[in-house]
Amino acid sequence: MWNYEKRLEYPVNISTPNPKIAQIIITQFGGPDGELSASMRYLSQRYTMPYRNVAGLLTDIGTEELAHMEMICAIVHQLTRNLTPEEIKASGFDKYYVDHTLALWPQAAGGIPFNACEFQSKGDAITDLTEDMAADGTIL
Repeated sequence: MWNYEKRLEYPVNISTPNPKIAQIIITQFGGPDGELSASMRYLSQRYTMPYRNVAGLLTDIGTEELAHMEMICAIVHQLTRNLTPEEIKASGFDKYYVDHTLALWPQAAGGIPFNACEFQSKGDAITDLTEDMAADGTIL
């Protein structure tokens, strides 16, 4: 179904860890308007889209959002790798670290975990596309 090349389309090369920024960026992974929500939104809505060319476009966008999610994960990983316990505590990253260490876990910047209530699929083309535009308009 997909041709996965096992490399990022746009390489991420962060050399200086910064857990404070990671705590903000992580919302682009698992927050209400993040890439995980976006991919699920488009890939779910495509099934009830009455126009085949638009349904195909929603599939294309949904898979592209998965690629964005991979880039966001690479950013968060690079911002948090090799942190010392002192850096983790001083940055406030310790609350996340207690539950997930340095693993990637989808959540909003405020610590609210990802859930399917963060995106909508109503089966009405106008409603769904309006929701898509509203969610994409709030990206950092």
